[in-house]
Amino acid sequence: MFGGLFGSKKKKSAKRLPQDISYKDAKKIAKDKNPQVRSELAEREDVTPEILYFMAEDKAPEVRRKVAANTATPHQADFILASDTDDEVRCDLALKIGRLIPGLSKKESERLQDLAFEILNILAQDQLPRVRAIIAEEIKHATNVPKPMIERLAHDVELVVAAPILEYSPLLTDSDLLEIIQAGMVDGGLSAVSRRAAVSDKVSGAIVAANDIPAVATLLANPNAQIREDTLDEIIEAAEQAEPLHEPLVSRPELSQGAIRRIAGFVSSAILEILNREHRMDDETKQTVKDAVKKRIKLEQSAPAKSSLKEQIERMAESDELTEDAITTAGEKGQRGFVAEALAFRAKIDVGTVNAMLDSRSGKVVTALTWRAKLSARGAMGLQRHVARVPTNATIHAHNGVEYALKEPEMEWFIHYFENAADNTDVTTDG
Repeated sequence: MFGGLFGSKKKKSAKRLPQDISYKDAKKIAKDKNPQVRSELAEREDVTPEILYFMAEDKAPEVRRKVAANTATPHQADFILASDTDDEVRCDLALKIGRLIPGLSKKESERLQDLAFEILNILAQDQLPRVRAIIAEEIKHATNVPKPMIERLAHDVELVVAAPILEYSPLLTDSDLLEIIQAGMVDGGLSAVSRRAAVSDKVSGAIVAANDIPAVATLLANPNAQIREDTLDEIIEAAEQAEPLHEPLVSRPELSQGAIRRIAGFVSSAILEILNREHRMDDETKQTVKDAVKKRIKLEQSAPAKSSLKEQIERMAESDELTEDAITTAGEKGQRGFVAEALAFRAKIDVGTVNAMLDSRSGKVVTALTWRAKLSARGAMGLQRHVARVPTNATIHAHNGVEYALKEPEMEWFIHYFENAADNTDVTTDG
């Protein structure tokens, strides 16, 4: 998962341990000179807690990693490992503890709960962002974790840590979110708040007041975001000078007739088509939009020809501007055409194939596509949600919060399948 566990030096191959090991034999094996032998023992769940506690201080980090990942390891040993000098040991421990915490119930002894939360708290403050990110990803839906810990993670300076909490944590109330927004947050944090399953009108107002255009575009694209009429007026005013807001704005169902007429005065003919298609209008508004369409088409026809989207992508690539952030931000704004062309360019795949993969609504297919385009696993999650509209139960989540969960051969298979398929419309990929 994180590379070779035992370095590049050639070592003696470990002998397979017997199926049943006595306490006496396990105690002897725990002191074996070969770290591979000790590692094999350390990952077994039938080893007594005393032995695993002893192995938590093994000199070989690969052995301590096995102890950290072992669910049979006593929390007293986990407490020691929470301050281990090896980053990968703490990452493995964070994954195990993070997955354990949401399942802790009142049936667990108070001592067990207290110790588990104490370990969680240490890891949630780890100096390595990846450790904190793993914790945040695993407890983002939890309701039984200490509130101060959630608040601290929400304020984290790393987006990969703060985003899962800001977007998903049920422990963050409107008051909490308003306080976090007012205090300021990591770049991209407002967009995470804008993606929450439910955004109140007060929180929406605070997001708009922060004047973060990508976050406002994300908010507009969220059907579960409540936006007051006066807040919508503020957005319309800002949209006159912010083209990224145009498309998600005209797709809001609650636009008043007056709002539609205002918007018609500054958007492109293509956006006017969407406006005309998605909203019922009174006679006055219909005429306003009709006049605006004629005027806009005339202006667009007389204007110098704009470069194609493909040419724009190529220019951005030449100037190193075709970044993951540029692509995922476009995805959050609903700019499907841009995302498809960008992925096609980076993945060196025909844009028609890219569109077919996005249309599949398959988490595995979209994950394979973003992997080929050299985007991060978290970027893949965002594009599954915002561009491909992959169902929640079919979404492929990042492993450990940061790594691709699918194996490379499987992702290559999906790429080749879609490149070679004559008809991709009936593809079933997520069984």
